[in-house]
Amino acid sequence: MISAEFFCAELDRRGYGFFSGVPCSFLKGPFALLEQRDSYVPAPNEGIALSMAAGAELGGTRAVVLAQNSGLGNLLDPLTSLTMAYEIPLLLFVSLRGWPNAEDDEPHHAAMGAGTIGVLESVGVAHGILDPAEESLGALLDRAEEARRENRSFVVLVPAKTVDAHPVPAAASDAEMDRREAVSAIAGHLGDALVYSTTGMISRELFGIVDNPRNFYMQGSMGHAIGLGLGTALNRPDQQVVVIDGDGAAVMHLGGLALVGERRPANLTHFVLDNGAYDSTGGQRTRDVAMRWDELALAAGYRTGRVCRTAKEVTAHMAEIEGVPGPHLVALHIGRGGATPPRVTSAHTNAEVRARFQAAATASRKDDLP
Repeated sequence: MISAEFFCAELDRRGYGFFSGVPCSFLKGPFALLEQRDSYVPAPNEGIALSMAAGAELGGTRAVVLAQNSGLGNLLDPLTSLTMAYEIPLLLFVSLRGWPNAEDDEPHHAAMGAGTIGVLESVGVAHGILDPAEESLGALLDRAEEARRENRSFVVLVPAKTVDAHPVPAAASDAEMDRREAVSAIAGHLGDALVYSTTGMISRELFGIVDNPRNFYMQGSMGHAIGLGLGTALNRPDQQVVVIDGDGAAVMHLGGLALVGERRPANLTHFVLDNGAYDSTGGQRTRDVAMRWDELALAAGYRTGRVCRTAKEVTAHMAEIEGVPGPHLVALHIGRGGATPPRVTSAHTNAEVRARFQAAATASRKDDLP
């Protein structure tokens, strides 16, 4: 495999000076090295990463975007209507999750794994697939230089086991809860609620603690748990709805919080587990500055916002808001890492998760609802 050190050194040698992206485990080695630099800015979503890179290029700095192919949809709008329309050349590294064999990866990567190359070809973006050899990286970067001379972007597609990992430096933390303790604290207050848990470790943790047909374990579609919860809450005013989010997922589409605050469903409670990192892809940081979730929630229009640092604080706050109309946002300050919980797909297909959740939701529906 290509070492992360060689990968980054080659980009340096070719004059790239600004880096942004949303992590993927296929690229966790370069992310581990790049995030130690001031020239790397973690982005809340892939579109913002690309637009920042375009801004860097317009200011005279060569820029690189790194992303997972599941985020290709977030990239396409600014890639086509900004960088292609204005002929701003960028270098992108996009992982190939779910390729070449979908069965070798998680099910939610199957469609994009099969479609990534076709999507790029359909919009006319030059690209090449990286092999696990140093000369392959050099050859593709040469092609990127050719594209740059024509003011065109170039995408380097990165399959599994192509770029080596690199240890992520341990981050100092004053957190008193870990992920499992936080999810356990929440689980004790779910009752008969319909629950949407965000993609990655949080859904796996909830599944390992309390598997329930009323739990919708999201696989993929990062940042959209709050949209699911809001859609259900608005159309099922008879039913309590809970969203269990992560900080990285929540900031990816912060507009969802603004919409919750505008519509103000009384039956929605939104938990955000904040460890300042993407634990599911290797522990890369989400932000350099802590988010003030309580203030953000109130500014968006939630009826209450609270940050909890211990399980006891969660229990006390849930008692305070019991019977109080929502929407409520409860952020839990937690540490990074922890034991790896079981995969939901070890017991249920995604279709089974949807079917049993929908059956449970339908069974509790009041006959007089429209």
